[in-house]
Amino acid sequence: MRADLNRDHPVPLTGIRNLGILAHVDAGKTTVTERILYLTGAVHRRGEVHEGTTVTDFDPLERDRGITIFAAAVSCLWDGHRINLIDTPGHVDFSDEVERSLRVLDGAVAVFDAVAGVEPQSESVWRQADRYGVPRIAFVNKMDRAGADLDAAVESIRERLRVTPLVVQLPIGQEDGFTGVVDLLRMRSLVWDAGRDTVTEGPVPEALADEARRRRRLLEETAAELHPAALEEFCARPEISAPTLTATLRDLTLRGEAVVVLCGSAYRNRGVEPLLDAVVDYLPAPPDVPPVRAEWEGAGQERPADPAAPFAALVFKVHAAPTGRLTYLRVYSGTIRRGDVVLDAGAHRTERIGRILRVQADRHTETDRATAGDIVAIAGVKAARAGATLCAPGAPLVLEPPVTASPVVSVAVESRGSGDAGRLATALARMTDEDPSLSVRADPETGQTLLSGMGELHLEVAVDKLRRAHGLDVAVGRPRVAYRETVVRGVSGLLYRHVKQDGGAGQFAHVVLDVEPLEHDAGFEFRSTVTGGRVPREYVGAVEAGCRDALAAGPLGGHPVTGLRVTLTDGATHPKDSSEMAFRTAGRLALREALCAAETALLEPLAEVTVTVPEDAVGGVLGDLAARRGRVTGSTARAGTVMVTATVPLAELFGYATRLRGRTQGRGSFTSRPAGYAHVTGPVPGLTR
Repeated sequence: MRADLNRDHPVPLTGIRNLGILAHVDAGKTTVTERILYLTGAVHRRGEVHEGTTVTDFDPLERDRGITIFAAAVSCLWDGHRINLIDTPGHVDFSDEVERSLRVLDGAVAVFDAVAGVEPQSESVWRQADRYGVPRIAFVNKMDRAGADLDAAVESIRERLRVTPLVVQLPIGQEDGFTGVVDLLRMRSLVWDAGRDTVTEGPVPEALADEARRRRRLLEETAAELHPAALEEFCARPEISAPTLTATLRDLTLRGEAVVVLCGSAYRNRGVEPLLDAVVDYLPAPPDVPPVRAEWEGAGQERPADPAAPFAALVFKVHAAPTGRLTYLRVYSGTIRRGDVVLDAGAHRTERIGRILRVQADRHTETDRATAGDIVAIAGVKAARAGATLCAPGAPLVLEPPVTASPVVSVAVESRGSGDAGRLATALARMTDEDPSLSVRADPETGQTLLSGMGELHLEVAVDKLRRAHGLDVAVGRPRVAYRETVVRGVSGLLYRHVKQDGGAGQFAHVVLDVEPLEHDAGFEFRSTVTGGRVPREYVGAVEAGCRDALAAGPLGGHPVTGLRVTLTDGATHPKDSSEMAFRTAGRLALREALCAAETALLEPLAEVTVTVPEDAVGGVLGDLAARRGRVTGSTARAGTVMVTATVPLAELFGYATRLRGRTQGRGSFTSRPAGYAHVTGPVPGLTR
């Protein structure tokens, strides 16, 4: 284990690791990242979150709040390998940053608190990584904390994440006495000197020898159950050799069949070097990942991680830096150089590459090229947004963009200065360009500008950025959640005739619709059962488009409509006056009329809340949750505290943090994550129906 300080050392494609650090808020992601940068020689002073001196939490908004808000990319070298690392946010409101990062990563390190184990957002980011098939290893952090328990944390990984953990270390000492680990693969001890931040390798301590042998045997048995090569050696020899076990663990990690678990204390600089070795040993290089899939004009394509192939890259982040607009991208194939012309495939627009930058959070080093496997920032691209594909003009394709979640909370914003309306519009446009999970729209009833985001904190940060970064004095309204409407009981055979004659070409469309309910999370389905060509195929598509137009505003309160199936059962055309426009209009107006005739209901967003409180405050907290229309789903007692899990309407959570602190004398805390939509079951504060 050693740091490679030669920053210009060329690294082959097999020596690149693109990985993210994932965790629940306060599990220690940023501290792990800081120690990695320090040990690899990328920085020469350890940054601390509580001091506001970390490399990746460089934004003033992050330093003020002590949490990661924006995904930050850094690069370092370890033992001849280049590690491109993205430190992702842990708060649920910024999960879209995690989503966009995971889309371009090859692997990840999931960090868990040794006391809390798997927490709600830990589970959420794990599922996000599952969606993109990202191989992971686990690092149980904060082993020096009171109540730290590696076995309990591992069991929570097994139970809550439904994955097989392969524990490769045994801690030496407990809580304040944690000094090192036993490496179960090589059966050696690694002990850190607290005064000099150095690690000493030695034999397994006598007091832990029996336990280490038992755990090594358990690791071998689990590996043999999952992998044929390990099983063959397990049956033929007294024990599985370290090289075979390492190769087995790597194969299981890449296939997603198990997760390697390490432990340590990043804050005290213990366990980070073995973690770096595990990144190199178990996580994939770009050639280990299947070729990226893409499409162009309906045909599927694949691009391998080959510097000689045509250029293809995915934009995952845009940042308006003081020196100009920076576009962050992952290069999947090919090579680009300064001055090259690339195609923004989705927008059918060419862009010229200005500078190519190696990224170190908010610091950049210019380089002459970027090749397959690289994560870099480029300057000069003026319009490409997050999710855009940049490719060689002669070999166009479109890569699958990351999924962007729909905003669930809105606030009204307006400038206090009489001449600042234009500046506010420009600032909001720039912010939504940087963060696709923010959206801006005008309220048709009030004319107010509504800023929508993923949660209360997300909007607080956005408004704070308007004030700090853009120098705007803005007034902000009370947060409002994004309600939906759905069909409870449908209608059949609704006939609508659209006939229009105004002296020119007329419009004629005749449609018959059936509307029936679906599960509200099933979205919208459209189908046609028309036979005999009574509605030509091109007009069927126009009817569907019109129906989708009608979903924008439901009859109850103008909220988007979801959870319904529309069937076009009949229709008629006119030889001269029928057109796609006429049938689209007919589809829109017919569905509006059908929704008014059907029985509809209001849906509201829910949040799964985990409240941690002292035992003596549980009664008051449960009563408060019930008053907020919450439904308690479970509780767990541990070390004088109780963790209560409940499902609560999002509208009832505004201001809950302050109320909880008051009820628990500042000793309570809570976390939340989206839990879908459900029918409104009671009066909703501030909602007019």
